[in-house]
Formats: sequence, structure tokens, C-alpha cells
Amino acid sequence: MKTAVVILNWNTKGYLHRFLPALIESCGEEDAEVVVADNASTDGSIDFVKQHFPSIRTISLDQNYGFTGGYNRALNNLEAEYFVLINSDIEVDPSWLHILTKWMDTHPECGICGPKILSYTDRDKFEYAGAAGGYIDHFGYPFCRGRILGKVERDTGQYDTPENVLWVSGACLMVRASLWKELGGFDERFFAHMEELDLCWRAQLTGHKVQNVPQSEVYHIGGGTLANDSPWKLKLNFRNNLMLLENNLPATIGSTRARIIIFARMFLDGCSALAYLLTGRSDYMISVLEAHKEFRTLRRGISFQKRKGVQIDGIKKDCIFARYLISRV
Repeated sequence: MKTAVVILNWNTKGYLHRFLPALIESCGEEDAEVVVADNASTDGSIDFVKQHFPSIRTISLDQNYGFTGGYNRALNNLEAEYFVLINSDIEVDPSWLHILTKWMDTHPECGICGPKILSYTDRDKFEYAGAAGGYIDHFGYPFCRGRILGKVERDTGQYDTPENVLWVSGACLMVRASLWKELGGFDERFFAHMEELDLCWRAQLTGHKVQNVPQSEVYHIGGGTLANDSPWKLKLNFRNNLMLLENNLPATIGSTRARIIIFARMFLDGCSALAYLLTGRSDYMISVLEAHKEFRTLRRGISFQKRKGVQIDGIKKDCIFARYLISRV
């Protein structure tokens, strides 16, 4: 098997019913296998797959290990040249996998790649989670080609050129299995959200490129397992953003500068918490405070220096908040 296309499922039987047939069909002419790994769902997802798609391999986990732990355990059971991680709430274009596979076959410098991700409900518009590949700004705030903060662009072909980026969305990405194993998979402290940013950044630190391949297209619903306005999701994003920076900034710019940026980012987070309080979103303020508390518990500290001779793509020197405000004037 050349490619293992793996859905990590948690209580999304309805999406499997809707999107699994087209996914299976798209893999039919490729040397690829579709696998459904299940994070101890309670909605009968695995029984549904076994009954309606008996040829599909399933992996049943004994508890919900999150996006990070679930994929780590699932991929440890598989042997392939490439791993594809794909959400259950994605509709694929018929040629999406062929294009990604051909790209990896012909670009050995690329360790991780991803497709253009469009909105399932508004198909000429980018999808918030990944769009056409992502960057971070000077303070570590992520944004995409096609999305800055809450502003999502329409796809008019403006990002149809393959591009080196810092990260591609975990909603749909392809990674060389050898690189996945070299990196040790996801950092399980993240549980969910921003773990793919960390994986992609670490891949670049080993000398691999991360690239968006927009000729491959998929359509993502988004928020399929956790609502976008969830305070818990907000907490994970604030907490994991700090872990992302601590994991990778020191090796990118040196430990002293990394400490300064992380301190500045925590100050900006505090400003966000105050803004949430003043606008009546005390639940969001509590999420930010809890995120910082958990970061202090989970952090490993900064103990290494800049890795010389490695070029990291996708870190911008400006501030996306300023760019966003200017664009709205």
C-alpha cells in the first residue's frame, strides 16, 4: 500500500454516511486504502462502517485520545509510504488524492502537503480552518492564504500557485510516513487544535518543505465535532498556541528572542481576556485564563538554541491584527 487515507472519527456517523462513499471512490484507482479509526464513539459509528462498508479497515480505540493521541495510535498500526489525515466532514474532488500523491512523488523536498480547502456550503469561498495554506505572524497568530482572523476570501484563483507555507490544515494533509515516524507524530499535549501547525513547523526544522497544492481541492463543513464558538475550543487554541511557540521558536530564532515573543504574546492574550470581559463574554475570558494556567502546567521550558542552516517558510514579520484593521478601514 502506497497511501493510507485515515479518518479519525468521533461521533460523526452522519458525516461518514454522507462523505465516505465519494472518498472511497476517489481512492479506487490509486494504490491507497481508506481507514476509519474511532475515538471510542458512542453513536454507533464503527458498527455503521462495518455494516455498510465491510471492505474498509477499522481501528477501534478504547477511549477518546483526542486528535493527537487518536492519530498517533491509529498510524502506529499502519504501513505505507504516505499517510493522509482527513476529517469525516469533508467532500473530496475526484482527483484530489492523485494530485497530492503525484506532487509528493515528484517533489522529494516536500515532507507535508495539503490541498486547497473550500467551504462545503459556499463553494467559491475558502474554508476558515485551512484555506490555501497557512502562516503565522510575528506574535504567533496563525492565518491563511485566503483567511485573516474572521475575514474569509472568495476563491478567484488568487492562490492557485503551489506555495511553501508554514502549515497546512489537519483537516486534510498528506505526510511522508517516514517523516511522521521521525517526528514522533503529534505532540499529545495539544489534544486537539494547532497540533498540525506544530507538526509542520517541526518538519521544517528537520529540513523538509511544507507546501500547499491548490490544484487538489476538498470541501470542508468545519466545526463537525466542536462548535467554532465553543469556550473549550477557545481555551485549546490559546493554550496550544503558546505550546506551539515554545516548541519551535527557540530553534527558529534563538531562546532569548523566543522568550520575549512568548511573554509579549501572553500579554496580548491578557488584553484579549479583558476585551472579552468588557464585551460581556466572561466565559471566553475564563477560557483564556484557564489556557494560561494549563500552559504553565504542561510547558517543558526553553532549553535549546537556534538551529543553524535551516530556512523556515511562512513566518511573517508584521502583525495580522494591524493588517486586519487596516483592511477594514
